[in-house]
Amino acid sequence: MDHDHTVHDHTGHEHTAHEHAVHDHAVHEHSGGGASWATAVQATLHCLTGCAVGEILGMVVGTAFGWGNLPTTLLAIALAFLFGYSLTMRGVLRAGVDLRTAVRVALAADTVSIAVMELIDNGTILVWPAAMDAQLGDALFWISLAVSLVLAFVVTTPVNKWTIGRGRGHAVVHRYHH
Repeated sequence: MDHDHTVHDHTGHEHTAHEHAVHDHAVHEHSGGGASWATAVQATLHCLTGCAVGEILGMVVGTAFGWGNLPTTLLAIALAFLFGYSLTMRGVLRAGVDLRTAVRVALAADTVSIAVMELIDNGTILVWPAAMDAQLGDALFWISLAVSLVLAFVVTTPVNKWTIGRGRGHAVVHRYHH
């Protein structure tokens, strides 16, 4: 999808400073072929925070209760999405929007990023010999989890750069930042 990056003459129109800042930021993000790597890294770190909290909590709970691999993994994935969306919604709600809008923004901003992150994270754990059976007290549990999250970050950052550069993903959150 091509975007019109024409500079428009706003003479005679009243705009707040925030509206201009949002417009200027959007133009900056879309100019030169896409978002900057710094913006993509920041968005991915934000996503990684929510995913890591959910993943770790889910794996710790499932492992502590002696659950099997499938329910533990499903809980970890569900909590990764929950915490990822929650972090975004927290910031958007602070901007003064209603809950329904905040939910929509979080879904639009984070779904692709979290999905890619979870695919890489859980895929790494799945193919790592014995990682699925490691217990909380095993170094392999924590090492494989840390490595899987790093790999998820490395793979998800270019995905976020691509989506932000096209006005999608974390780009939809920027209008709510002050």
